[in-house]
Amino acid sequence: MYRKFIASSLTLFVAACASLQKPTPTVKVPDKLNPRPNESLAVIVPAKGVQIYECRAKKDQASAYEWAFVAPEADLFDTGGRKIGKHYGGPHWESTDGSKIVGAVKERTDATQADAIPWLLLITKSVGSQGSFSKITGIQRVNTVGGVAPTTGCSQSTVGTTARIPYTADYYFLTEK
Repeated sequence: MYRKFIASSLTLFVAACASLQKPTPTVKVPDKLNPRPNESLAVIVPAKGVQIYECRAKKDQASAYEWAFVAPEADLFDTGGRKIGKHYGGPHWESTDGSKIVGAVKERTDATQADAIPWLLLITKSVGSQGSFSKITGIQRVNTVGGVAPTTGCSQSTVGTTARIPYTADYYFLTEK
């Protein structure tokens, strides 16, 4: 009985220690997107969703039209594949526990794939209740696939229509060291 208790306690201890390990980035992030010196990678959050665009008249060119970015709409997952939140316009990242952050782009660089949205470095601040996202100070958007605005189909007759372009990305959530 005592041995079973020790064995199960040891198993729980090992599992707890393993969960405290810092995540390992899955790609080399360009220097331009390096976090601030006082930040480190806290968690990698995979996302799957769409980038939403709307066909609009160009402001500075008569009779010209373009797909304008409106907002992202994506589900956020832990590395085990469980949904942990959502990403939407603002840009906001909201956890299922109610904590929420808003970001502002600090730097950007082209994605490694030609048909993917750019990689970003964002500075964030908490705008929700205390929880799993409230201590996040920055985000790197990397490993992007898809999400680029359409290159055709926007004209005077389609103004106001939206296009929902599938994308995936990894969000590297950063916290102060």
